[in-house]
Amino acid sequence: MIQLHNVLYVVCDEYSSIIKTFTVDTLSPLGQDIYVEGMTVPRDIVVCRDDRQLYIADWNYCIWRVSADDHSDQEKWLPTESTTDTFHANTLSVTSRRLLVTSVRLPSLREYSTTDRQLLRVVQLPGYVELLFHGVETTRGTFVISHRGTSQDEWQYAVSELIRFCISTN
Repeated sequence: MIQLHNVLYVVCDEYSSIIKTFTVDTLSPLGQDIYVEGMTVPRDIVVCRDDRQLYIADWNYCIWRVSADDHSDQEKWLPTESTTDTFHANTLSVTSRRLLVTSVRLPSLREYSTTDRQLLRVVQLPGYVELLFHGVETTRGTFVISHRGTSQDEWQYAVSELIRFCISTN
């Protein structure tokens, strides 16, 4: 769920094409649910406050962009160039017109421009990271991730700040 001004937007995991809307103050349904044709397994939702766009991670290899002002303005983003890639969009975060996408299956962070949909960079994680749960970019340009797998124990859960990381573009 995500809040933009006085509206709360909610996606429900597992086979739903609806973004539910509620008032923030009373949590009353607004009755203006947003239908996203083709969205099947929403996992996370974020909003870019600069351009008032909602971004939804769909487990089925895509990210949806929906305007908060005109709900019919919708676009399907494919985060991979190949449909055989096993990158599943799991969680999202947004910072200053940059959308950070995490994947559980391929532990990496992918950062996209919200203005032109271009892949800006891929942040490779340390080899000991077994599962990546979430990532955010800090104002210092580093990344904080929650994950399973540390240099001491592959089953240990941790939150880490990536100060030195490998970046590739395409």
